[in-house]
Amino acid sequence: MALDVSELALPVKPGVYLFKDSENRVLYVGKADNIRTRVRSGYKANNPDREMIPKLLEQSETVDYILVNNSTEALILERNLILEYLPKWNSKLLDGSSFPNIALTDESVPRLMYTRKAPEGATLYGPFVSARSAKKVVNLLRRQFKLRDCPTLLENGCLSMHLNLCSAPCMNADGYDDQVKAAMAVLDGDAGVLIESLQEEMDAHSKALDYERAARARDRIAAVQETLSEQIISSRFYNDVAAIGFANSGDFGIVTVLHAEGTVQSQFEYPVVHRENAAESIERALVEHYRSASPPRLLLVPEKIGQTLEKWLCEERGSKVEARVPKRGQFLKLRGLADKNAESLLKRSRHSGNLEKKAADDGARLLGLEELENIVCVDMSNTQGKHRVGAFVSLRNGRPSKKELRTYRVRKAEAEAPDDLSQMEEVVGRWLRHQEDGWPSLLLLDGGELHLSRIRDLLESHGVWGRFAVAALAKREETLYVTGREPIRLDREGRVFVAARDLAHRTSNAFHRRSRSASSLRDPLEDIEGMGPKKLQSLLRHFGGHQQVKKASVEALAQAPMIGREMAKRIREHLR
Repeated sequence: MALDVSELALPVKPGVYLFKDSENRVLYVGKADNIRTRVRSGYKANNPDREMIPKLLEQSETVDYILVNNSTEALILERNLILEYLPKWNSKLLDGSSFPNIALTDESVPRLMYTRKAPEGATLYGPFVSARSAKKVVNLLRRQFKLRDCPTLLENGCLSMHLNLCSAPCMNADGYDDQVKAAMAVLDGDAGVLIESLQEEMDAHSKALDYERAARARDRIAAVQETLSEQIISSRFYNDVAAIGFANSGDFGIVTVLHAEGTVQSQFEYPVVHRENAAESIERALVEHYRSASPPRLLLVPEKIGQTLEKWLCEERGSKVEARVPKRGQFLKLRGLADKNAESLLKRSRHSGNLEKKAADDGARLLGLEELENIVCVDMSNTQGKHRVGAFVSLRNGRPSKKELRTYRVRKAEAEAPDDLSQMEEVVGRWLRHQEDGWPSLLLLDGGELHLSRIRDLLESHGVWGRFAVAALAKREETLYVTGREPIRLDREGRVFVAARDLAHRTSNAFHRRSRSASSLRDPLEDIEGMGPKKLQSLLRHFGGHQQVKKASVEALAQAPMIGREMAKRIREHLR
């Protein structure tokens, strides 16, 4: 069935869009000032403006996108992604043409040049869409910093030296390294000093009423700003770098990973159930991503990550990985671009309402089930055998259902249910008796293989084993246990199970805290079976306080209003 682009949630912003097949292969890369309008109007199956569109839509499963700041960046990024993925349906460049770069050669006396094919070993800046602007910047840097452009060093200098465009390092190279460093600083984005100098020049010409020269200075400033603005998605600093973006709306968030190697080359996104701080959500996504990919040399993150994760990334890479929170410069721009894409993807996910449902569908596929419409997860909490409680939470299509939350206090004495397994067995047995509205798609246990085995025996004894799926999720390495299958090490597709377990854990802990708090205010006599608030109030009024109750005999206790002989015996036994 052909992809219907009219149903896609796409942003009204500039960027590139990628048609992908069911195996996530890139079939086509395009650019647009307005991605939504371009895709919806240009890729209609019933009225295609190109012959290849019906076949492209037939083979495509989805359309992803990467946002940029303007159409210039979109053009550069489109070219880079086409070179990276070699998409089946994109046109091929046969004339070998390419975007221009500014290059500084690695010779002992570096040469500044405008080029489409840089010498080997040269430091590149670009690529640039506007060849005119790039040439202006080269001429401006030569004039300002007197850098050479001749292919060979001449003993007696050259015409550029006589025109004061070169400091003649071929004759005397003193101070030339400082001139090169200054030019590199400008190309790396620190053009403040140069622009300030040009503004002073422009003002001086204006005061002298030399408006023609003032206009030329103005044009030079514009050329520098235009050229440097193209450096956001392309920079010589982007050497094995990944920028991490994050955006969330309530409990739901998106983490993006933008990988750059000279230029932005790829983007990955990870939907997360956002419960704690941003750093924790980001760390979870990074672990998922770099389980199957080599971590970069430099990781640009929104917030500082934990030392444990940083150490793990170094081990996965086999060398140092630096996690940095950029504050300025090119790296901050790249990090901002990652955030911008995360925010847009979040809006798309929230708009389509499929984030939680997709997580549930991924979980169902992992277990080989048709659907996971309702996941019920149980978690136990106790303190050294006291205040033993359990909580059942429900996720309907991946979203928590508050009205189906259930909490239980363990009734059995500590000797009868001394461990977590026995306590879970009791509360699951009680939960089974209250399932008049039907069974869940999955009962998820917070535990390992022993929990799964014990609860299976319980369900078989009640005659309900096989009516719904049952699994156990162990915290260590997030491993899912299912009867008759090898343990499943959870990855991105299993995030719905982790979300359910974490929700159940928080709920049982909260109930456990409330139970402890209530017990500290609870009258010890309330622990007596059958002793309700009214009986207790009547007893204390009759005797005038706890001390008199403790001293009273069974016969005296039985004389109190609402307290018979059986209750009196229980009181006496309890007080002993």
